[in-house]
Amino acid sequence: MFRIYIFLFTAAFIFSGVKAQTAREELVPVKQLIPDIAMDLKYNTTDNFTHQKLYTIDEAYLALGAVLKLKIVQDSLRKITSHNGISYPRGIGLKIYDAYRPRAVQYLMFEIFPNPIYVADPASGSVHNRGGAIDVSLIDYATGAELQMPTVFDWFGEEASHDYTNLPANVIANRLLLKTMMTQVGGFTLYTSEWWHYTYSPASGYPLLDFQMK
Repeated sequence: MFRIYIFLFTAAFIFSGVKAQTAREELVPVKQLIPDIAMDLKYNTTDNFTHQKLYTIDEAYLALGAVLKLKIVQDSLRKITSHNGISYPRGIGLKIYDAYRPRAVQYLMFEIFPNPIYVADPASGSVHNRGGAIDVSLIDYATGAELQMPTVFDWFGEEASHDYTNLPANVIANRLLLKTMMTQVGGFTLYTSEWWHYTYSPASGYPLLDFQMK
């Protein structure tokens, strides 16, 4: 029932041209509006720092406003057929590691790793809990292979920072491409300590949410 409501709401919003601010807070499935985006939702697997499967579905949700911005980034990346001397015949694309995150999951994460640099304190909540934060990387759209980045996802160390420079030139170029596309094209805000984490700024004022998608 929830998914049917979201679908009808989103369709009505897009095709009627309604611009109500509250509409942009509504959570929608990312693939509904960006069907060509890649997914690797780490918290729907045990391949994450908790070593536990934390989600009930393998589908990413975000606030509608964030998805519309993310679509601009994806469409722009798909037009890039050459980067750093490498050919990408079908363009480059985004891969999502995480998006909306229930607040209950945030509490569990913080209990396991109570370091607010890398895991937001659930007392104040994460923008992930508001549907406005996205963890992403880049892929070669023709092969699905990830472009090399400084670290794996959820690497809790200085190597994951945007300021870390002891890296091969191609890795720095890839990180910069992601940063440029997300911030200058999509209007997202970066998080200095994590190369993969970007925020849709209006969402910082959205309500904290705590429900699992089903």
